Amino acid sequence: MCRLLIYKGTEPIQLSHLLTRPCHSIINQAFDSRLRLDRRRPINGDGFGVGWYDPVKDPELGNQPCIFNSITPAWNNANLTRLAEKIKSPLVFAHVRATTAGSLSQDNCHPWHFSQLMWMHNGGIAEFPRLKRKLQSKLTDELYNFPQGNTDSEWAFALFLSMLDDPHAESFTQHELREAMLKTISTLNTWAREADIKEPSLLNFCVTDGHTVVATRYISSKQDEAASLYFSSGTTFDEYAPGGHYRMSKRDKRENIIMIASEPLTFEQADWMEIPTNTLMVITPKMNVLQIPIIDEFHLSDPLEAKKRGSDFAAQKGLLSSAYGARRGASVPSPLQPTQDELEQANDGTSGEDFPRADAVGVAAA
Repeated sequence: MCRLLIYKGTEPIQLSHLLTRPCHSIINQAFDSRLRLDRRRPINGDGFGVGWYDPVKDPELGNQPCIFNSITPAWNNANLTRLAEKIKSPLVFAHVRATTAGSLSQDNCHPWHFSQLMWMHNGGIAEFPRLKRKLQSKLTDELYNFPQGNTDSEWAFALFLSMLDDPHAESFTQHELREAMLKTISTLNTWAREADIKEPSLLNFCVTDGHTVVATRYISSKQDEAASLYFSSGTTFDEYAPGGHYRMSKRDKRENIIMIASEPLTFEQADWMEIPTNTLMVITPKMNVLQIPIIDEFHLSDPLEAKKRGSDFAAQKGLLSSAYGARRGASVPSPLQPTQDELEQANDGTSGEDFPRADAVGVAAA
């Protein structure tokens, strides 16, 4: 299915450092995903989108994000490559699409925005046509007319907006966004239960107002693992060897950069941590990371039971990645590592083993 990426930093980043330059950038993942468990649907070529907020607030421009999307494959769009070299932003959403619901249309390309809120999704709402009428009936006229495409993801965004007291508000607390997200998931689960839908829904939802980011890794099942989602944090994210070999460096206790991704952008094992299934992540305006278990009928309080979740359901839909080797019995192609010559060129004769590795990142539990 799809791949998504979130970047939030204390300083703006050039989009090319996320989209085009890393050898395992989200664009390269679209056609050359070495970490995808399922190889039957290896291409995300049904469009892409990138959304960003201006690094300097300008009243004339407003607080809304700018979004560029297209139905062309991301790796073959010269405009995206040119824009990525010229745009910097402290908060970026990026998405590459493999169509499963909705037609091949620019209106169906993630992310979407409503006022200053931006949204994207990886996964799928099970048997969505059976829920669509009920969802639409819950919306105000304004929100009913908001979706321009026909994906379950965009309609889920409209449902999320309906959970907010005022979706046009100039600012939102992290509590407001978090509660609206949990209500959205709970409502979809209630409707699925009433319709006797047995297939799980995969709900990796992401939303931001330009200050706070809320993301979920979620599946409506006690037996299955959700679509993959990882996060990384540190002080710098840069190229350490020629050929697009990037890594996250953690030089002090500051968290200047936080990223969330369906699939890691680097092959450095210490750079990334897997977000547990059925977890809500919050990145606050002050760059704190909260990891909050979603407590509902699909929550597993016993960590040993949680580890028994199966990966087959998400993997067969192309929605599960392994960061650094086989997980739970699934085999993964070996990632491309920098050559010794590349390392020596980057380090003036210093071998790769002498290079400091990033420390594993921590996360605050709410």
